[in-house]
Amino acid sequence: MTELLFNKRLQVQVKNRETDERRSVIRISIELQQLSNPVHRKDLIVRLTDDTDLYFLYNLVISEEDFQSLKVQQGLLIDFTSFPQKFIDLLEQCISEQDRENPRFLLQLTSASSAFDHGPSNLNIVETNAFKHLTHLSLKLLPGSDTDIKKYLATCLSAVKEEKQQLEQKLRKTEEDLTRQLNYAQQTLSEKSRELDKLRSEWTSQTTSLSSRHMQDLTAERENALEIQARLQQQNEQLRQELESSHHRSTQQLQTKVSELETANRELTDKKYKSDSTIRDLKAKLASLEEECQRSKQQVLSLRRENSSLDTECHERERLVNQLQTRVAVVEQEIKDKDQLVMRTREVLEATQQQKNSVEGNAESKQIQIGKLEATVKSLSEELIKANGIIKKLQGDLKALVGKIKVKNTVTVSQEKILQETTEKLQREQRELQDAQQRLRQKEEEATRLKEQLEATVQKLDESREVLKTNENVITWLNKQLNENQLSRKQESLGMFETPAAGLRTGSVSHNMLDSKGFPSSLGQGFPITSTINSKYPLPFSCVSSGTRSVLALHNQTSGPKVQFNPMSGKPSAAEVSPSTLAQPSNKENGEPVGLDSKYFERRDDSIPLRGLLPSMHLNREVPKPLNTAGAKPAPAAASAYFPG
Repeated sequence: MTELLFNKRLQVQVKNRETDERRSVIRISIELQQLSNPVHRKDLIVRLTDDTDLYFLYNLVISEEDFQSLKVQQGLLIDFTSFPQKFIDLLEQCISEQDRENPRFLLQLTSASSAFDHGPSNLNIVETNAFKHLTHLSLKLLPGSDTDIKKYLATCLSAVKEEKQQLEQKLRKTEEDLTRQLNYAQQTLSEKSRELDKLRSEWTSQTTSLSSRHMQDLTAERENALEIQARLQQQNEQLRQELESSHHRSTQQLQTKVSELETANRELTDKKYKSDSTIRDLKAKLASLEEECQRSKQQVLSLRRENSSLDTECHERERLVNQLQTRVAVVEQEIKDKDQLVMRTREVLEATQQQKNSVEGNAESKQIQIGKLEATVKSLSEELIKANGIIKKLQGDLKALVGKIKVKNTVTVSQEKILQETTEKLQREQRELQDAQQRLRQKEEEATRLKEQLEATVQKLDESREVLKTNENVITWLNKQLNENQLSRKQESLGMFETPAAGLRTGSVSHNMLDSKGFPSSLGQGFPITSTINSKYPLPFSCVSSGTRSVLALHNQTSGPKVQFNPMSGKPSAAEVSPSTLAQPSNKENGEPVGLDSKYFERRDDSIPLRGLLPSMHLNREVPKPLNTAGAKPAPAAASAYFPG
């Protein structure tokens, strides 16, 4: 039984005796073979192959006895059971390092012969460090014989055939699944197409019904819009009359405002000319200040360059001083060391008198070295003194330059402040000028608009005056007719009518009062007439024109005259007026003139209204109050009450 432990492609450095080093990709497979017949044992098989060259084959079989000799030869610290895993770990490290330029772990395949197919080769796992190339493991692989190559090719062919069979099975399964899915998709497509036809038919029916309903709604909305338009026109006429008076007042106010604005405009033009002159002066000052600012900026840049060069020189001098100080410290340390050596030599001289000659020679040499060191120390101290003097001079120069730079910075800051203030003033003046020009344009537009409104209102006033004149002429003519009717009523005797069933007494009504000739035929409307019932409740009657079809007849019978009437079929209009303002016969016994009683001036809900005058006449005058005295002449009051202006 064989178990595959590792099978991957790795980059290997290939070397032989004749060719140079090259890198090639080789597949390494590791298998563990267990044999139980005739003896139970385990073998580790290592195989090297090349996917591009099928005849490239190297084999190595390591048994437990072979591993013991390998362990002794290469100094391995592991046993045979853990060797395959450690070998695989080293190969994994080689895989992880193979993409780098300088990999740490390398695989090398070396051969002593000129060609790889003729002799054995060594597979080395090498770790490179800063000191040497360290070989962790070296395995000797033998090239495969013809029988081995044939076996290997046969196994590869069987594996390829198995893969082919598996792929063919997968292909059949996928074809069956796809045909099944295609049939299902075709069925669903036919069902969806039928549903789509149904939905299209329903959609066409719904669109036709919705279009018809939409047309009906559109006609209804048009009718509503026309009604609303008529209502709005009436409201607009009422608002127009209210606005005439307000426009008259506003025109007067606007005329005063226009005069004030003209004066303000003159003042603003004067201010504009003054501000233009100031702007010119400020622009000239601004140009001069900008030139000075540019000069100061150039000076600042030059000073900054000088400062930076001085800083670099100062840093170099400080670096030299630090180097000299380190040298002095090193020399002082050497001097201390030499002093210690001298002390030790003296102790040695005192302790060992036998080696006096040799010690004296050493002492002379040491004294010579000490003299040399003292001379070097003196020269170094002189150099340090010179360096300190140079550093002090440089520090003084640097302080002077810093003072000059500060003075120039203060001058430039003050100049920048002055320049900023002048620019702010200039911007403020320009803003005020633009605001004034904008206000002037707005006032001119308002003045033109008000002039147009004034002309329109004057035209409307002229039209309304003409309408009022025509209304006054109609009212005077109506008053004249009412006065003539009252004079004719005085000459006739009027009696009271009684109804036998209810016992009611009614006032007699003259035929002249009910005659429709008293009114002009152009009016086309009637007015109500009242007669007293039981001297408290007014009973309304309608004297209509030829346009309406109500009938009113008077009959003189033996039991007393009775009045028969048909009421008007129309509903009361907005111009409803109480009929109690008609004339009433005077008291014969007292000899009082014909007039209206004060109780009939009250508004009654049961009276039949008087319809307004012709729609073409826009009579919008207020109803004047009728007279409250019974003895006065009521004709003008009655006419003004029934025919409002």
